[in-house]
Parts: sequence; C-alpha cells; structure tokens
Amino acid sequence: MTLTRELQILNKAGIHARPAAMFVRLASKFQSDIFVAKDGEKVNGKSIMGLLMLAAGPGSRLQLEIVGPDAEKALLEIEALINGRFGEV
Repeated sequence: MTLTRELQILNKAGIHARPAAMFVRLASKFQSDIFVAKDGEKVNGKSIMGLLMLAAGPGSRLQLEIVGPDAEKALLEIEALINGRFGEV
C-alpha cells in the first residue's frame, strides 16, 4: 500500500535536531518505507541527517510518501506527531 500526504510544520523552530530524532524514532517502528520531500528534494524519513538536510522551518510543507504493509498506521502516527508540534509549546 502507498499513501501520500502533505503536512505543514507547525512548531515555532521547525525541524531541528530534537523533532528530527522524534520523527526518525517513530518512523523506525514501522516496516514501511517512509520518504519525506520538500521543494523537490526527497529523503529517507528514517534518517536524521536526511530530515535535517531539508531545512524545514516553521510553515514548511512536507510531502510524505509511505509504502508498505503498515503505511496507514505509520501515516496516522506521523501526522499526529507533526500536527502536535513535536510536543513543543
């Protein structure tokens, strides 16, 4: 199964080291391949360095592509993490 979704980064600092680590920790729980793209650059969502290279600041729009047997569950949990502002106030 392949699912795609565009999500906006809502936390004030964007994706820096802590949110990137949270994203990768969550993404790594799933069997599915998880890709994140911004402005045409696509990276492995299970790579901290890849996510940081996107330089996704506040308000950035990311395109998620999740391919695999648990894609639906992965999308729901990743969407909740991003929409929850990575736990930042």
